[in-house]
Amino acid sequence: MQHYNYQDTFKQLFETAVSQFEKGNRDKDSYFSNDEQSQIAANGWRIQDFFDYAEDLNQWGEPTYEIAQSIEQVRREYFLHKLDGKSSSNQVSVSELPAKSDSLGGITWLPRILPKARGKLLGELPDEIMYCCGGDRHFLETHDIHPSEFLRVVWANWDNDHGVLEFVKSRSPAI
Repeated sequence: MQHYNYQDTFKQLFETAVSQFEKGNRDKDSYFSNDEQSQIAANGWRIQDFFDYAEDLNQWGEPTYEIAQSIEQVRREYFLHKLDGKSSSNQVSVSELPAKSDSLGGITWLPRILPKARGKLLGELPDEIMYCCGGDRHFLETHDIHPSEFLRVVWANWDNDHGVLEFVKSRSPAI
């Protein structure tokens, strides 16, 4: 794995996924060569995430490459520096995620995005769950928080939901 130019690698992989999806290919496992799949794993990324970004970009016009890259940069840093490059065998349980209508400190969606952000950092999101899905993007845009910034705030306040809540309140023009 090369560290200096990993962003170039990410861009090429992102563009491949977007192109494959645009062509109608929905078989994400056919998008990348064995070498590319090895690069994805070595950086702590997932093929599913490239597919999700390509699908949402093609259908909704977001997230952009820049947003996807910044999210995956934080995930890569967490994977390499906190997890020592080791993948987790655990997965977030879809049924245990808080409801979309749940609130924390009066802020709807916050209880749902918190475990998704932690799951993203840990690499434990199941294929059915996307960090920065349409609902997450709406929440983050409403509260004027960049998706990668939210990941960093969650990382810094790992066991402190109140700290994340206070950050959201301090940032939000909606409150």
